[in-house]
Amino acid sequence: MSSDFSELLAQSNALCKNTLMETLNIEFVDVDHESITAKMPVNTRVFQPDGVLHGGATLALAESVGSAAAQIFLRRKDIQVRGIQLSGNHVKSVREGYVWAKASLVHGGRTTQLWEIRVVNDAQELVSLVKLTTMVLSQ
Repeated sequence: MSSDFSELLAQSNALCKNTLMETLNIEFVDVDHESITAKMPVNTRVFQPDGVLHGGATLALAESVGSAAAQIFLRRKDIQVRGIQLSGNHVKSVREGYVWAKASLVHGGRTTQLWEIRVVNDAQELVSLVKLTTMVLSQ
């Protein structure tokens, strides 16, 4: 990973302080020219009452990594990014370890973007497939 990418990871993680991302222990762990990846621990803080990962926590992870990707890859300082539509299909339960979310651009329009976020478990098995539409707002 280049030093530019390391700096992006450090900046992204610093922005998580005192936010939902910090509450859920979401950490950005990888970035390259096309995607960004974050991880979240699966524990009692993100469980449903029956002891499996809550879909809402999974979607919070997905929206967090997708919104960060939009902010990073649009490469503009004079904008704010907002998620305007989020949908996910949950296909596997998780009871322990981490889930990993990788956001990749599907469509990069001037005002709206479409992101695919694949959430996998530690064994790289698909847990959720999420689609996020973001919108650019001028600051």
